[in-house]
Amino acid sequence: MKKLNVGLIGYGFMGRTHSNAFRQVNKFFSLGYEPVLKAVCARDEAKVKAFAENWGYETYETDWRKLIARPDIDLIDIATPNNSHAEIAIAAAKAGKMILCEKPLSMDGKQGAQMVKAIEKAGVPNMVWYNYRRVPAVTMAKQLIDEGRLGRIFHYRAKFLQDWTISKDLPQGGAGLWRLDVKAAGSGVTGDLLAHCIDTALWLNGSIANVSAMTETFVKERKHNLTGKIEKVGIDDACAFLARFNNGSLATFESTRYARGHKALYTFEINGEHASIAWDLHDLHRLQYFDHRDESKLRGWRSIHVTDGDQPYMKNWWVPGLQIGYEHTFIHQVADFLAGFDSQTPAHPSFRDALETQYVCDAVLKSAQTGKWEKVPKAK
Repeated sequence: MKKLNVGLIGYGFMGRTHSNAFRQVNKFFSLGYEPVLKAVCARDEAKVKAFAENWGYETYETDWRKLIARPDIDLIDIATPNNSHAEIAIAAAKAGKMILCEKPLSMDGKQGAQMVKAIEKAGVPNMVWYNYRRVPAVTMAKQLIDEGRLGRIFHYRAKFLQDWTISKDLPQGGAGLWRLDVKAAGSGVTGDLLAHCIDTALWLNGSIANVSAMTETFVKERKHNLTGKIEKVGIDDACAFLARFNNGSLATFESTRYARGHKALYTFEINGEHASIAWDLHDLHRLQYFDHRDESKLRGWRSIHVTDGDQPYMKNWWVPGLQIGYEHTFIHQVADFLAGFDSQTPAHPSFRDALETQYVCDAVLKSAQTGKWEKVPKAK
């Protein structure tokens, strides 16, 4: 196998999931390339050194510019807050590095377009970590739709519910709570949670034409961890929107961090002319399927346990009936990215794919402000 030296920027939750994926992928997938944990980068030297030792990175840096400039780094993996994605990605592209970037792609569509332009000008392999595409049951849903089993699609509905920001005493900003700081995150649940729902929807059901949205910020002010001052909260705590796809189907999307009893409830259901499918992250290895063409006396929802060898990705894991989990979706994503080199078929979602999701997020936030239906721009 050819060695592929990885330089990771960021050591938080996503840095751990990515590092695990790089370490595990060749143990389960036969590939022509092997990721090497060459260097990890973060500003806190003591913490990044400890992270490097724990995960087996050969070296560490405290300046991402030095990491990008290193000739022994082939791939830059961006696992930092959203407001740094563009600067790092554009610099990495100019340096000719392959790039993997956490979601959402950027702070907004304008910034994302600049990233896409730089990436495509450099011609470097790229991908964005929308990992839910790689849940085997979700990938199987894609296969069923592409095979025409659902027929014409009429409805798409998705939701992503959490409850961790309800306390008015929770501060904003800083290493652990940057998602509540609009300057670091760009938006709240729209860019953090709904972006996942939107990416999956675009992949399964095609482009979205227009949206009508509403958002709410329930706690208007919070103490900022960096300034120590009480500051206005600029992110959206909750968002709900209607959408019309280019194929004529209708959709509802909902996300909130104020749903007591839900830590990460991500679900979608798709209703078609012949059949319907439904999926729930809390039972991620099962795909619910209803086919109206079944014999009437036996017709009903069936629960498909997606663990068999002829189902997506599962031949690489355990025997049928044994489950895999959240962390495996990142391993699948790395496997697809590396397999693309040999097959000459770039893996998705690319930066350009993720830009389409960003444009939908922009239209959602704009609609919430204007109170009008907003058209989703096409990614040029």
